[in-house]
Amino acid sequence: MDDRSEQHERLIGRVGEVAALTRAIDAACAGHPSLLLVEGGAGIGKTALVEHALRTRQAVPAPVVLRVVGVSWESGLPLGIAEQLVRDQDPQPAQRSDVPRELLETGRLLHRQWSAQQASSPVVVIVDDAHWADVESLRAIRSAIRRMSDERVLVVLVARSEVYEVSEPQMEPDREPSLSVLRTLDFLDGCHDDAVLPGPLTPEEIRTLAHEACGLNLDLPAARQLCCHTGGNPRYAVQLLRELPHETWQDWQPELPAPTRYATSVRHRIARCGEDARNLLDACSVLGNEASLTEAAELAGVADPLSAVDEACAAGLLTATVDPGHLTLSFSHPLVRAAVRTAIGLTRRAALHQRAAAITTDRGRQLAHQVAATTTAHGTLAAELDRYAAERASAGEWATVADILVRASRLSPGREDREDRLLRAVDAMIGAGDVPQATVFAGELESFPAGTLRDVVLGYLAIMRGRPAEADAFLSRALERCNPQRDADAMARICQRRVLHALGRWDARELVAWARRAVELADPSDPSAVESEAVLGLGLAAMGRAEEAVAAYERAAAKLPGGAQPQRFQLGRGWVDLAADSPEEARGRLEAAVPTSYRMGSTRISLWAQGWLARTQFALGSWAEALEVVQRASARLTDVRIELVRPLVHWTGAQIHALRGEWEQADHHVGEAAAAPHDYEVMLVPSCLARAQVAEARGDYERVLEALAPVVHIPSREAVDEPGFWPWPDVYANALVMTGRLDEADAFLLPYEDLSALRGHRSTMARLGLARGRLTAARGDIDTAHKEFEQALAHLEQLPLPYDRARVNFAYGQTLRRAGKRREADTVLHNARDLYLTLGAGTYVERCDRELQAGGVHASRTAPGLSRLTPQEQAVARLVASGATNKQTALELYISIKTVQYHLTHIYAKLGIRSRSELAAGFRDTSAHT
Repeated sequence: MDDRSEQHERLIGRVGEVAALTRAIDAACAGHPSLLLVEGGAGIGKTALVEHALRTRQAVPAPVVLRVVGVSWESGLPLGIAEQLVRDQDPQPAQRSDVPRELLETGRLLHRQWSAQQASSPVVVIVDDAHWADVESLRAIRSAIRRMSDERVLVVLVARSEVYEVSEPQMEPDREPSLSVLRTLDFLDGCHDDAVLPGPLTPEEIRTLAHEACGLNLDLPAARQLCCHTGGNPRYAVQLLRELPHETWQDWQPELPAPTRYATSVRHRIARCGEDARNLLDACSVLGNEASLTEAAELAGVADPLSAVDEACAAGLLTATVDPGHLTLSFSHPLVRAAVRTAIGLTRRAALHQRAAAITTDRGRQLAHQVAATTTAHGTLAAELDRYAAERASAGEWATVADILVRASRLSPGREDREDRLLRAVDAMIGAGDVPQATVFAGELESFPAGTLRDVVLGYLAIMRGRPAEADAFLSRALERCNPQRDADAMARICQRRVLHALGRWDARELVAWARRAVELADPSDPSAVESEAVLGLGLAAMGRAEEAVAAYERAAAKLPGGAQPQRFQLGRGWVDLAADSPEEARGRLEAAVPTSYRMGSTRISLWAQGWLARTQFALGSWAEALEVVQRASARLTDVRIELVRPLVHWTGAQIHALRGEWEQADHHVGEAAAAPHDYEVMLVPSCLARAQVAEARGDYERVLEALAPVVHIPSREAVDEPGFWPWPDVYANALVMTGRLDEADAFLLPYEDLSALRGHRSTMARLGLARGRLTAARGDIDTAHKEFEQALAHLEQLPLPYDRARVNFAYGQTLRRAGKRREADTVLHNARDLYLTLGAGTYVERCDRELQAGGVHASRTAPGLSRLTPQEQAVARLVASGATNKQTALELYISIKTVQYHLTHIYAKLGIRSRSELAAGFRDTSAHT
């Protein structure tokens, strides 16, 4: 099938690949000939990608496009593809009796032909289905390109990564690749200059594809399932979207088949297998994505399983993974399993599941097979599932609990049991971090009769979606309905949700009060009790009661159960460690709270841990690692949609990219971190800090003040202002000083300085000391300012906080330089520059260089005209010439606007110019001659 046949008009999810192709075409059109490989699976959209890049390219000149297509039955024909390219160009083609000689001549002919054609227009040669091309033709093409130097020619080889795929019913089902095809594949691996490898679509891209190609509005969980089922292949996804009824996508985890043509191909291959291999395939399809050979052979009743495995693998249906003492079988593609499974009759399939339940020793798998074998309501099985869910809940395995309880709900004969189990299933989904799936069920839950559990679950969902007013309304109604004497479990659940609500509001007193009630009411082994104890310590620390917080964590650590529960403790303790100026201890604990795979941990907890781990790595100067964490967490956030933690994750990305001078990426993270004043405070504060710190890196202090204004006006201030948790007061105070609001800065700083001194919080005292030093110097008391900066550096001396030290040194050096203490400033600024350089903060390395130049202690050679300027005038001239306004120049060099104007008057006079444009032109001329 042509890759274009299942593509919609607008190419979806290929921005990077289109950009790479466009760059290759542009380079070729500019006289850089090359050979490009576009490789991927059948139906992934390779040809559509190439056609789209050619169709949408805006640059001129437009290339002439030559196309040839390989076919399987000519793969062994020497120079078959080349013959299509040179047809009617050479009146006397060489004889096929001497292929090496003919190959050489063909390469030369292609070179002459393309060289002549590109003289009038660039040439793009597309060899589609190049996996079927003969290797002699590919060598001739490669030779032609190698002979070129500045010809405007691009050859694009479009090839499959797997040649004999299940999706081709016209191919011999058990045919092995011929020698000629293997030679072609080997050649494709190494012959190209560059490669574009289109990968699978994401669930979001599948949603877009469904809407644009089929008019379907898939919810994210359905898109995720379709994406996983098809391997993100757009052709297979569109085929299923068109073949299945629209109602299919509204069911919870529907059993999806393979597309009709794909299933036909699989059946052809199965038909060529022996009975043992067919039985083994049936057994594997029932056992799941992976199956041990032992279980599969027993279920299939196959005496000689290895022969059956070999046969199924040779047919391209199974793959075998061999470990010492263990062999695992899996299908070559999820659609193969679907095709095999749906080909089994319902009676036989039910019998296989019943036998599988008897074979396996794992209780969870036993129950799953029993459910799969059941086609009607089954109260006994539903109750057994409910009991098993309770066991998994005690270990905090919420994803497993959710799956089990949804199945139990579907099997429950009575409406009340059905609704109760579905409510608890959705509650577990939220705990696991699957907010999109929980949101899909929200409409059904709202139709249930009013009740405590219903309101608690909907309140929990509102918290994760970042909707404090909605959460408060649901939880308040639940509290009104609940009788603590009659239903202690419900009351404990309400308290635990109130804990999370208070955490979102960053209300430490409410957090501690509700956490204590939750701990008192809940079973000590219950995950909610563990989480409440972990948050209790956090709340105490946010109230300034550090010793009580540590004691609370010590008590919690002594009785921690196994499973996923320690994840919650590690997050809370790591968060507190970071706030307490112990980032190295925090890093270890937060890293332990990130994984979810081995102990079935919570995605929600993991994302919080990743957000604070990125902040910890930023503080320690491990910025590359911090950005890796941000990238992973933001990708996961796209999938799970836990709004509550989104701003925290993107805050670090915004700050690091801004400090590196990567403004587009910084602005992207600022946009992703956006939060409104009516959102939770735990969202609002990092959102505002992201905006403020990007503005600070740009030197735009008015925008810093504007960004932090919502934080200044938060009504409940105690925890927001607690030293160590949210480093915003120093950023705000510094911006007040830099914008000349000295009295306002003084009044703002005093209570924060007193509080940080009372707590003995060293990093906060150092950061506030930076602002106080600037303020004191701005009032003319340079000696006291000197002491303030030295004291700030002393506070940081024993702390592993390189960015804070760089920031204090930079402000200190700027202040000294402005006060005329150039030699002292030079030393301090070099310290700042070295730290910034080590961190990779290119934005501030450049600023340090400008400050050092303005100080003039180690002035570098300048152009003859500029040598008449003082170092300060040179610094002003360079900034103004680069396009900075007088205000921006003043802020950058930490001087007044009047001083900038004064310097510009002298600069113009000394250089004999009259305008900023002439100054900019002079600098361009200087750069051109240096």
